[in-house]
Amino acid sequence: MIGFSNSVKNNPDNNCKQPFYITDQMKQKPLAHNGIPISISFDESFKEDNSFRIPADKSRLLYISALAIAIGICISFIAKFLVYLINLITNLSFHHQFSFAHSSPATNTYGLFVILVPAIGGVIVGLMALYGSKAIRGHGIPEAMEQILTNKSKIRPSITYLKPISSAVSIGTGGPFGAEGPIIATGGALGSTLGQLLKISHYERKVLLAAGATAGMSAIFGSPIAAIFLAIELLLFEFSPRSILPVALACITGSAGHHLLFEAGPVFPMPQLEMPGNTALAIYSVIGIVIGLIAAGVTKIVYFIEDAFEKLPIHWMWWPAIGGLLVGIVGYFAPRTLGVGYDNITDILSGTMTFQIVASLCFMKFISWAIALGSGTSGGTLAPLLTIGGATGALLGTFIIYMFPNAGVTLPMAALIGMSAMFAGASRALLTSIIFAIESTGQSNALLPLLAACIGAYFVSFLLMENTIMTEKIARRGVKTPHSYEPDILDKMIVQQVTKENGTVLCADTTIEEVRQWLQSHKDQQRNYYIVVSKEGVFNGIISSSSLFSMHQKEQNTIGSLIKRKPIAITNEDSLKAAVEVMAKENVDVLPVVDHDDNKITGVLSYKDILSAYRHHIDEHEEGVSISLKRRTLKVLLHGKKRLAEIKVKGRS
Repeated sequence: MIGFSNSVKNNPDNNCKQPFYITDQMKQKPLAHNGIPISISFDESFKEDNSFRIPADKSRLLYISALAIAIGICISFIAKFLVYLINLITNLSFHHQFSFAHSSPATNTYGLFVILVPAIGGVIVGLMALYGSKAIRGHGIPEAMEQILTNKSKIRPSITYLKPISSAVSIGTGGPFGAEGPIIATGGALGSTLGQLLKISHYERKVLLAAGATAGMSAIFGSPIAAIFLAIELLLFEFSPRSILPVALACITGSAGHHLLFEAGPVFPMPQLEMPGNTALAIYSVIGIVIGLIAAGVTKIVYFIEDAFEKLPIHWMWWPAIGGLLVGIVGYFAPRTLGVGYDNITDILSGTMTFQIVASLCFMKFISWAIALGSGTSGGTLAPLLTIGGATGALLGTFIIYMFPNAGVTLPMAALIGMSAMFAGASRALLTSIIFAIESTGQSNALLPLLAACIGAYFVSFLLMENTIMTEKIARRGVKTPHSYEPDILDKMIVQQVTKENGTVLCADTTIEEVRQWLQSHKDQQRNYYIVVSKEGVFNGIISSSSLFSMHQKEQNTIGSLIKRKPIAITNEDSLKAAVEVMAKENVDVLPVVDHDDNKITGVLSYKDILSAYRHHIDEHEEGVSISLKRRTLKVLLHGKKRLAEIKVKGRS
């Protein structure tokens, strides 16, 4: 006949010889939530063939982690090459010498002709963008974010060499940028390129992109923990072992490369700081709030200037040259604004610079950097933000020390929290900002002031800005970035919670005509999908009701002929996210569900079940919000009526 009961396990000859029914013996088995065990005879078939189960293949994680380590090694040497290239171009452009040693553009002897050097660099960058790739324009992180969110983490391989070269030209000819943005973009391009060459998934390519980008940051600054948080907050937007482990290994490798190839010790050495008192801690919090306001203004001004360049009636290739000319003019009056300026950050943190020099550097560096970035040249934003923030913090600290000399505020601490708060407010990478400040200076005693100041800046930024300096550019192109890191709803729900559809089992050798007749007389067994087994009770696959009752099917054909593929099974303890991934990969709308412990079929899961569960979760959330709002509204109304009554009573008296 059509189906079979649980008696087939004890009497195999009876397989497919009686209709399917749910017996009392089956009902005694512990049931899944809203699910009914279908047949204990599947126990044997699933023991024989475990290919139906979702493979727990952790070798992929090992493979991606090994690739991430390799990327970390490569990007460490690329970081060293980039620094050498910047030094070489700086020496050639400003000092007429072929040398890879560090030198500052501020010590040039060009006089008025220094104005032309950044402009020449801008022309070269413009030509590289025109004939190479337009993607080299900008500061790196937004471009990497855009490729992750919209292009399956695919970055053109040419960016791997065009970005560092163009950035070296821009910075080496006086551009007021840091090397971190270009190396992050280069590392991301390297990871993406490797991912495109190998047969890996889009998700794994995203992980490699993030691993390369953050390994680059770690290689430049020796800050692996901050780099990991950067990946979480700005690139991955998640926290899971599949992504964090490769990224962490890449960052550790990049940090090891930093200690091997660069000088040991903190990137920004400064005097040892002491733990502040409560009064000073409160003041540092206020400084953070003020700098959050400034960070919002800085972001808006940068994009205002970018909009102004967009309106120029000339080709965008010439914008970097125009920006470079203006950078040169600023550099003529304030030579310290030219180039990377890591020395400026160290001097500000030392607390030895005069108020006038710090104020001049803060204002002029901002003008120079905002113009250069708005013109679309190639360079990073982190170093300028740190310089501007550190200088602003130092200025505020100087004022507070003058007004309240006994408050316990110190100039180096004020500069440090200003530096970090500016980055937190502009980028909203809160944890990255805090940890980076500690790792790059070695000042663990600054943790509480940094936390207080950065939270204040972050809060103000969140209130005043819809987008950040990292996301505004891609938001204008219609790319939406996540604002929260709430776990995937489907990842929090397991199959057992939503499996509702009972399964009807059909024998593969039964004819289509027999099945149709049997189902007509057993309406309660009609389903959208049917499980099909062989005479021996071995699971063959699933067929749909539409396929079974299609007019194109020949009635003399067997049920087994309707099976087009052997679907993978999921367990009742798998997440709905895993089920969706399997459905998408296998292109199926339904999956059989087996018990995690004994492999017995407990039901089937359809995409409609998943959508229903998702809808139910959303409705519950909205209902909770609605109840909360109603309660608040009622409370306000009652309070208002009470106040009106009090006013009336007072009026009568």
